[in-house]
Amino acid sequence: QVQLVESGGGLVQTGGSLRLSCAASGRTLSMYVMGWFRQAPGKEREFVASITWSGGSTYYADSVKGRFTISRDNAKNTVYLQMNSLKPEDTAVYYCAARKITFTDYSAWGQGTQVTVSS
Repeated sequence: QVQLVESGGGLVQTGGSLRLSCAASGRTLSMYVMGWFRQAPGKEREFVASITWSGGSTYYADSVKGRFTISRDNAKNTVYLQMNSLKPEDTAVYYCAARKITFTDYSAWGQGTQVTVSS
């Protein structure tokens, strides 16, 4: 099982930037896809971005394309989400998650980190 710990959330003004980190530990990480999700108050959790450990292939939700960048540092077993040009609608709890590359469902989740963008 993979264990995930997020950090880096906080309060930022509109147009600002934040970088979230997700430290992963556990089984063979190269077999996993790492994802970031978010959940705003009163809304369902939504996909933000994902990356494969092995090849670094990335995918983004349309709402964050061009503003957010997901990356990984294999040596540190850490995945990052660089968030630029933040908007109030980006306010949410952000979760790091992992799924095996052959599965569609994410099976491991972090505790979440709050991101608040003030207008």
